[in-house]
Amino acid sequence: MHRHMIRLALTLTFPLALTLALALPGAARVHAAERIRIGFLSTLSGPSAALGLDIRDGFALAMQQNGGKLGGLPAELVLGDDQQNADTGKQLVERLLKKERVDLVTGIVFTNVMLAVAPAVFEAQTFLISANSTPLQYSGEGCNPFFFSTSWQNDAVHEAAGRFASDKGYDRLVLIAPNYPAGKDAMNGFKRFFKGAVIDEIYTRLGQLDYAAELAQVRAAKPKAVYIFLPGGMGVNFIKQYHAAGLNRSTVLVGPGFSADEDVIKAVGEPMIGMFNTAQWAHDLDNAQNRRFVADFRRQYGRTPTMYASQGYDAALLIDGAVREVKGRIEDKAALRRALEAANFESVRGEFRFNVNHVPIQHYYLRQVVKGADGTLTNRLVSTVLAAHGDAYATACRMR
Repeated sequence: MHRHMIRLALTLTFPLALTLALALPGAARVHAAERIRIGFLSTLSGPSAALGLDIRDGFALAMQQNGGKLGGLPAELVLGDDQQNADTGKQLVERLLKKERVDLVTGIVFTNVMLAVAPAVFEAQTFLISANSTPLQYSGEGCNPFFFSTSWQNDAVHEAAGRFASDKGYDRLVLIAPNYPAGKDAMNGFKRFFKGAVIDEIYTRLGQLDYAAELAQVRAAKPKAVYIFLPGGMGVNFIKQYHAAGLNRSTVLVGPGFSADEDVIKAVGEPMIGMFNTAQWAHDLDNAQNRRFVADFRRQYGRTPTMYASQGYDAALLIDGAVREVKGRIEDKAALRRALEAANFESVRGEFRFNVNHVPIQHYYLRQVVKGADGTLTNRLVSTVLAAHGDAYATACRMR
């Protein structure tokens, strides 16, 4: 047993509970027609662990609602903790594919890990369902029949933020993102839809938690607004330090949904009030599936779900619908691909369909952090920024 891997089996003995069991070397593999095994590779420890844990919890909730099954087959998660490290991810995905012989892979949070592990998954002709990272490398010319996303193309949430910032007249901006592929995607996406002047682009170290130097740069630049893409603990620390430096009194702070999500709000507190952010989902979207998801997630985990949790939940529902469509014959890759492309499931975000590159065409919304009547801080849905929005790279995809 790899020290960063564990098997999660869902059981009906304890409703809505998870039992842990070690995957013993040499154990017989259950035939795919009788059981489906999901390789869940994610960031489950370290400063950004909350992201992977939310995807896991959303995915597990959908399985639990289905009685521990996906598409009628008993389902099992084999967890691997990539620790936000590409090399660790490569080692774990090799084990998932060759030793654990999983039927699908999902759960990856960070783009550096996605780019490292995806080639091995594709070579094994195994479907990779992304519940977060969807880099340009697999969205355009490099699109792949085994890659599907239940989140967004890396640029798209930032494109919506760029449109919002332009509409609000924030004509002088500083952009801040980590120096890794998704950070570059974020900057490119924002600038694609922003019509004002970007007076500075600041790239930080991935996982950085001290922003004194960056805040000094912002203060010197005197922008109308600052746009940040700093997921997980990075965003928590930046927003706290931004407020402590008093920059919130003179400069508007805008972010993508995952830099102002429920986990960030809980960690930061009142400095979050008023912050605008863009997302493809909101916990107060008014559709039956979303109401059920939010209510059950709160009941099970005692917290409001994040974007990450909603994406994990939809990933499980996508798999569930596709496996049901092929009547459990998941070894028929062509049929399973067609079933995945059909996206025959009820998404928590409402309307959902795939573009030719297997990336969603969907609405992007504006949310704002507010204090509710009960004193709770949370996001409130404000408006639709981009409707039925496809990504910038799909036209380069020649997959058929």
